[in-house]
Formats: sequence, C-alpha cells, structure tokens
Amino acid sequence: MGGAVPLSSLLAIVPTTALLLVGSAVFAFALAAVFAPFVGLAARRLGMLDLPGGRRLHPRPIPRPGGFAIAAAFGVAIFLFWLVDRIAGQPFLIPEEVRSSRFTLRARWQFLGLMGVAAVIVYAGIRIDFVNDPFDDGVLQLALPIAVAFTMFWIVGMNVALNFIDGLDGLAAGVAAIAALTLGGLALLPQVSEPFVAWMAFTLAGAICGFLLFNFHPARLFLGTTGVAFLGTMLAVLSIFGTSKVAAALLVLGVPIIDTFYVLVRRALTGQPPFAPDRGHFHHRLLDVGLSHPQAVLVIYAMTAVLGTIAYMTSGRTQLVSFAGFAVLLGVAVVGLAQRATKASELDPGLYPSEEADTA
Repeated sequence: MGGAVPLSSLLAIVPTTALLLVGSAVFAFALAAVFAPFVGLAARRLGMLDLPGGRRLHPRPIPRPGGFAIAAAFGVAIFLFWLVDRIAGQPFLIPEEVRSSRFTLRARWQFLGLMGVAAVIVYAGIRIDFVNDPFDDGVLQLALPIAVAFTMFWIVGMNVALNFIDGLDGLAAGVAAIAALTLGGLALLPQVSEPFVAWMAFTLAGAICGFLLFNFHPARLFLGTTGVAFLGTMLAVLSIFGTSKVAAALLVLGVPIIDTFYVLVRRALTGQPPFAPDRGHFHHRLLDVGLSHPQAVLVIYAMTAVLGTIAYMTSGRTQLVSFAGFAVLLGVAVVGLAQRATKASELDPGLYPSEEADTA
C-alpha cells in the first residue's frame, strides 16, 4: 500500500547530514522567494530606489535593498532548524557532526563600515592562521599580526570585489551563489571535514537563488550595498574555515577579484581616484563587444562555474597556480575587448552613455 515514507525509514536510506544540507537550502530558497516581493514593496514605499540615468541602463526605478531578503531567508532558515532541535531536546534536524564550537562569537558588535566588520570578525577569533604554500603542497603558519592584517584585508577585499562586479542584473548574486556552492562542496571533502560550514554555505546559496528569481535580468529588485556587504562578508568568513578554502575562494571568485585588481591598477596609472566611474569593468567590455545583458552575465557565470570545478578538483597549490594563470588570461581578454570597444566607440561616439555616479 502507498503512503508517506516514515521519517525513520527515510533516515535509514539518506544520511541525516544530506537531508539537512538539501532541506536547509531548499527552505532558504523558498523563504527568499517569499521575502523578496515584500522587501521590494517596502523599499518602494520608503523611496529606496535606484533611479535610471547615466550608466544605469534600467528603464524604471528599481528597489535597492534586496540583500535584506537574502539575509533574512538565511537567518530564519538557520534559526528555525536550530529551534526545532532545541525544542526536541536532541539532535533532530541537525546531526551531531554538523555542530561546531568554532562559531562562539562575541555578542556585542558595532558595525562601523567594512573595516569595523572585519575587525569584529577577527576579534571573535575568526582568522586566517594558515595559507597554502605556493611552492609546496603544505601550508604556512602566519604570525598573529600578519594573520590579523591578512584576514581584515581578505574580508574587505571580498566586499570590494563583489561591489565592483555588481553592475549587471543578477551578476554579483549569481557569482556569490556559485562560490557558496563551491565552498559547501569543499567543506564536505574528507581533508576539510567541516559539515557545519557546508550547512551555512548551502543555506546561503539557497537564499541567493531564491533572490535571483527577482534579480536576474530584467531585475525587479537589486542587491544593494547592504546585500553586497552581507554576501561578501559571509563568503569571506566561510572561506576562512579550513586551510584549503581561502585559495579555493580566491580561485572561484577569480573574475571579480582579478577584475577589481586590473580596474584599480588602470585607474591608478591614469591618475583617476580608485572609485572613479568608468566602463572599464570586464562585464562592461562584454557588453561593448555586442553581448546582451543576460549573455554577459551567463558568460561570467560559466567562467565562475569552471573555476569552481577546478577549485573542487585540485589542491591548494594547484589552485594558486590556476588563479595566477587565469589572471593572465583575463588580463589578455580585457585588453583585447578594450581594443574592440575603442574601435566601436570611434565608429559610433554615441554608443556609450555619459559617466555619472558609480557605486563600484
């Protein structure tokens, strides 16, 4: 006779950790899909809109603080799974091997910009104490001052890189989702064995994917500054756990990180302020040579997915070498695309809109 499969029978077939990871991700996806329209409605009523004009090509005002939907979905999903276990009085939804004592964080945080966030995270005991040795398969232990400085640089740099790439509908969120999935997969590898981090990463990826239903082109809701800060900080923190994931995160987020580096170098060489507006980002170059908005985003998705696959299949040393190789290839691609864009601009000077405010 048919009927529902008893929970005990299901647990006997599917490991409880797998159920948690999938269930939490799907639940966060559903929550984000539900929360996003309400965030958009509230933003419209409060006038928190991104207005078209200048470099902003969307035809109508778009609500900005969409990142709140991701943060809320992630937080609610994690909290409810924890609450059910708490009420049950035993590991029920969260297996014992997923629990971690490494997230005993200080309660009173005051967020004073990205440096403040980074400082609090370091103060809470989350640091990059080891990095992969680029000349060997081992790791290098960092002295405390270097570890603190590098951790703060990593967190702030991750935020800046995601902010720089947040120039097309769905781009920053999609890249962050792929990165979260990669970090979650890496956390389950035997040599890493951090199922708690995998739970966090997969739940985050689920929340982002639910938000992407409203953020992919044509976007009805933007990620916003707070959303970029939340995703950048979460990815930076999740990548710190386990000695192999910093190099992996460096690789899987190679497009925004390397793009940020080249943009900052180019602006410095031309005497521009670091955050001066221009169309020099990699995603702008893709648009300039004729790709549509969705095509440019999907190309970068594909590049990120390939880098994520390489990160998952290789070790720390190989990941660093792959990152260096990709940096060279992307640099060559940017130069080639820039030359094509310059020729197109000479043929049609009205092709590009005037430069105004730049959030990146």
